[in-house]
Amino acid sequence: MEKSNNIGGAVTASSPLPMMGSRAHQEINEDGNAALRTVEPIARLVPMALCVAALVLMLKNSETSDFGSLSYSDLGAFRYLVHANGICAGYSLLSAIIAAMPRPSTMSQAWTFFFLDQLLTYLILAAGAVSTEVLYLERKGDLAITWSAVCGSFGGFCHKAIASVIITFVAVACYVVLSLISSYKLFSKYDAPIACSGKNIEVAAFHG
Repeated sequence: MEKSNNIGGAVTASSPLPMMGSRAHQEINEDGNAALRTVEPIARLVPMALCVAALVLMLKNSETSDFGSLSYSDLGAFRYLVHANGICAGYSLLSAIIAAMPRPSTMSQAWTFFFLDQLLTYLILAAGAVSTEVLYLERKGDLAITWSAVCGSFGGFCHKAIASVIITFVAVACYVVLSLISSYKLFSKYDAPIACSGKNIEVAAFHG
């Protein structure tokens, strides 16, 4: 029942809007979480495949020419790229299995996914960025630091390294999407603030 008082041409009414807003917010969250339970495991498997592809491509990257031999292990940036892709691939597989389990996500799980998704995104982004810098030096060289351009002598090595770095950046984009998903899942667990909850609202009454 709605209570109202007519005082001085104004009506003081108890508004049902906070309750309606809370119910609508809950229904939206339930629909969104149901869709995410289907999409999230697949979304987590995609960067796993990309990280494995980038890792394998770099692991097999070595070349021998008249000028000597060159391998990914000779460069610290490429070793870091391999390790970062390996860590991200393992995490993606494990998180996909957990996300696919038919049970509701707890607050601790939501916070864990949120934190690790952010951490792994920056980890693999750093690996791609530092490897890109090394690739630039291999192609252009830098006399100031006595770094000679080697792609002219080891063209196959550079091509494989470029392909691995490109795949890594595609994986970075996937991790950005995963970070958005985990952020949504975490913060959707909190109710939106209702400024007028439990208070009366004055509504002007107009008399014809």
